[in-house]
Amino acid sequence: MTVEVGGMMGAGVAALVAGLALARGRFAAASGAGKILALGPVFEAVPLAVFAAEHFTVAREMAPIVPHWLPWHLFWVYFVGAALLAAAISFIVWRHVRWSAALLALLFLIIVITIDLPNMPRHVHDRIFWTLTLRETVFAGGAMVLAASVRSRRSLAGTALGRIGRVIVGATMIFYGIEHFLFPRFVTGVPLEKPTPAWMPAPVAIAWVVGITLVVAGVALLVGFRVRMAAAGAGIVLLLLVVCFYGPLLVSEFHTDPVEGLNYFADTLLFAGTVLLAGLEAGQAGVSGTGIGGVRD
Repeated sequence: MTVEVGGMMGAGVAALVAGLALARGRFAAASGAGKILALGPVFEAVPLAVFAAEHFTVAREMAPIVPHWLPWHLFWVYFVGAALLAAAISFIVWRHVRWSAALLALLFLIIVITIDLPNMPRHVHDRIFWTLTLRETVFAGGAMVLAASVRSRRSLAGTALGRIGRVIVGATMIFYGIEHFLFPRFVTGVPLEKPTPAWMPAPVAIAWVVGITLVVAGVALLVGFRVRMAAAGAGIVLLLLVVCFYGPLLVSEFHTDPVEGLNYFADTLLFAGTVLLAGLEAGQAGVSGTGIGGVRD
């Protein structure tokens, strides 16, 4: 195991164990669909910790991604890694979530504006470009909803932030769902260019099930119909996909390309966490400065 893979896996496992342990109060206080939604911040924090470790361990390899007009490329790689780690810690210990979630949303939007959008003219007909651009955008949307959820219901800014974030998540789910119908033999969840491995049973059927789930739940989020149930249901399907598909995929690629397998695993888990966050409502996760379970945010 390389230092990079060990660091990424170690960060993810530590975040998962700590997150589940510290979320017990929020989980116990919730009911129905709210129980799985209460774990959304944990499933968001785990991949953030994984990607933070990647920024620290392979900073020089990631430096060329930084826009050429920015100085100190290596600094910005470390800065983003530190920002992701800070957000992950905040979500796990449930402190200062209002600010960490809002700043995380801003970070993802800056990435879209500075890295993705400048490449639009050259890739406007490339579905992978749009998949990746919407991926960073939807992560920002989920963080927006989380930031709104720890504000008072009477906060107009929080309500607007939550609605905008939920629209972003819902629209992206519909886009991804349609991609599952058009390209059913590529990996599901976040529909990228990797073909589904031959060992995966009934890949087309699974792609259609995931696609239908994303479209139906995405429409529900957009129109505001049974938002909690829609987010919880789609989130559970994506979590099952992470465990039953991307887990074995990571194991199968452990001796060939473990970094790619781990990235796909964490990427889909972050999408699942984002979908769960979209089910939160303003004032649900914290009122008058306290978070779920009474922990001050």
